[in-house]
Amino acid sequence: MSDIPRQSAQGERQPFVTCTAKDGIALITLNAPDTRNAMSSEDDFSDIEAVFGQVHRNREIRAAILTGAGKAFSAGGDVKLMHTRAQDRSIEPVEDRYRYQEGIHRVTMALYKFEVPLIAAVNGPAIGAGLDLACMCDFRIASERATFAESFVKVGIIPGDGGAWLLQRVIGPARAAEMTFTGDTIDATTALQYGLVSKVVPHDDLLEQAFAVAERIAANPSHVLRMAKRLMRESANARLETVLEMSAAFQALAHATADHRDRVAGIVARIG
Repeated sequence: MSDIPRQSAQGERQPFVTCTAKDGIALITLNAPDTRNAMSSEDDFSDIEAVFGQVHRNREIRAAILTGAGKAFSAGGDVKLMHTRAQDRSIEPVEDRYRYQEGIHRVTMALYKFEVPLIAAVNGPAIGAGLDLACMCDFRIASERATFAESFVKVGIIPGDGGAWLLQRVIGPARAAEMTFTGDTIDATTALQYGLVSKVVPHDDLLEQAFAVAERIAANPSHVLRMAKRLMRESANARLETVLEMSAAFQALAHATADHRDRVAGIVARIG
C-alpha cells in the first residue's frame, strides 16, 4: 500500500486514534478531523487495532466510548485514495483481497473481539465504513447532527468491511437491504426509528449523555461485563445448547468472584 501517514506541521505523524481513561471508562477518539476521520491507511488500521487491544487488556476498564474529532464520526474510506487506486491498472485483483484482509478487516475483528462494553457516541456523519464502525459497537447514541449511510453502492463497491453481516443484525434484514441497495443517507430521527441508535440527544450534550450511560455500566464488575458481552456475541450464531454450556461455565467463574460474594452479602444485609 502506498498510503501516506498523517503528519503534523512539524512533520511528525499524528495518531489516528487517541484514548483517555478515568474511573473505569475509556474515551476513544478518531483523531483526523481534516479527513472527517476517514480510514484507509495501514497506520490508521494499526492505530485502531493497537488502542482497542490496549483497552481490552486493561482489566480496570469497564466501559468505553468511541467518538470522532471534529464534525464527523467517520466518513468511512478515503475517496481520494480510492480514486488513485482506481486509476492504477497495475494492481492485481487478488492483491486487493489481501489488502482488505490485512487492512480494514483487522479493525472489524479487533472490535468484534473487544470485550469491554462499547458505546458509539455518533457526533456527525457516519458514512460507509464509518456506519459499519458504529455498528461494531454494542449500541449507539446519536447527536441530532448525526447522519448515516451504507453508501458503498454510491462509489460502485460493496461493503468490504463486514457491513453486510453487521448492519442487518442491528436494524434487521429489510431495513439493512434498503440502506445497502439505495446508499441513501438517513438522519438521526430516522436512525432512531430504525433502531440503529438508542437515543438522539442535543449535539452539545452528546458526550455527557454517553458518559452517563457508561458510568451506569462501569458501576458493575469488570469480569462479569466482559463475560456477558462475550456470551451475547457468541449467542448471535451459536446453537442454544452451546450457549447454555458457555453460560454454565461463565456462571461458575462469576460465582467464584469476590465481586459476587460482596454484592450478594450487601443485598442480604440491606434486606435483613
